[in-house]
Amino acid sequence: MALFSRRKNTPSTPDAPVAPEESPAPAEAEAVEVPAEPVPHVNISVSSFGGLGAGSPQPKPAAQPAQPAAVPVVAPGHNADGTVSLPFAADEPPTELETVPGLRDNAVLRDALARLGETPSGAELLGVFRQALQGHLFLRVKGDARQQVEAGEDLQLGVIRNGDENYMLAFSSGRALQQAVEADGDTGTSAIGQPAALVLRHVLANEFAGLVIDNFSGTARAVIPRDLIERVMGECDPTFSVKSLIAGERTDETPAAVVEALREGRVWVAVGRAGDNEDGTPRFGVAEAHTSDGRRLLQLFTHPLEVVALGRGEQAAPFAPDALIKALADNSGVSGVILDPAGPNLRLTREQLAPLLTPAP
Repeated sequence: MALFSRRKNTPSTPDAPVAPEESPAPAEAEAVEVPAEPVPHVNISVSSFGGLGAGSPQPKPAAQPAQPAAVPVVAPGHNADGTVSLPFAADEPPTELETVPGLRDNAVLRDALARLGETPSGAELLGVFRQALQGHLFLRVKGDARQQVEAGEDLQLGVIRNGDENYMLAFSSGRALQQAVEADGDTGTSAIGQPAALVLRHVLANEFAGLVIDNFSGTARAVIPRDLIERVMGECDPTFSVKSLIAGERTDETPAAVVEALREGRVWVAVGRAGDNEDGTPRFGVAEAHTSDGRRLLQLFTHPLEVVALGRGEQAAPFAPDALIKALADNSGVSGVILDPAGPNLRLTREQLAPLLTPAP
């Protein structure tokens, strides 16, 4: 059931953008061969995130209806095992899932926002938006959301108005919702949780200028402009199935669930320069990670944004399930894969990936 009003919105810009810092220099990769096909270019970069901000004045919300496989090569991450240090995310999802009893937070997004300072770096801002591509967001509703849904009424959603534009308002946690109520004193509101992807698509379908997350949480807030949402959503896996599993609560069944999701879910690899050929032309390869005990892990990404977040200057290229199967079959020295090295990440061994190598029943 769709929980959004489809009425046309009177256009919202929150505050002045914070300019991101330059991304770090790309890591070098060892020489390797890859197919001659051109690498698809993803039109997202660190500089695209200039619309995210954390420290400017906060306007009041108003109620408003609302390929072929390449040979894997070494391209080290920031750590020896291919993972990345903060300001990115921890290897595993947070274990504190509630800041208000009984209300489950989008914990990875909440924690990414909490790491923002007065002048966030490009890497920190990337860390926020990539974590907004999974799980759920809370929407604030004027009145009782449950009653409005049961009555089939349009929900009166929270909107930030600024000048001639409207930004949709969303929250990552119960604590952020509490902070909003404390700030404006409007206790006649309720909240609903909706899949983050649905919220982002609603922004695009209803002429919003973007999305504001946790607007009353001091520096732990972000403004995501519409044009960036358009580019990111244009490259995404429509279901976000793999990313949501990796960023969600881990159980013993998580690895098997991710392997099954890989049958249909879209993933990407990072392609970078790996040296020069004898004739001086550049040689390119697909990024791997090497663990401290010498194992080789193919790096896979649930969205091109995850590649950009590493700051290595690589290009994201689609990697279909049959390409993964061929890569593992042709490279016996590859021990498995690491998904979303910037974290939360998940490592899968060859043994865990075995069901993917056999046809689905």
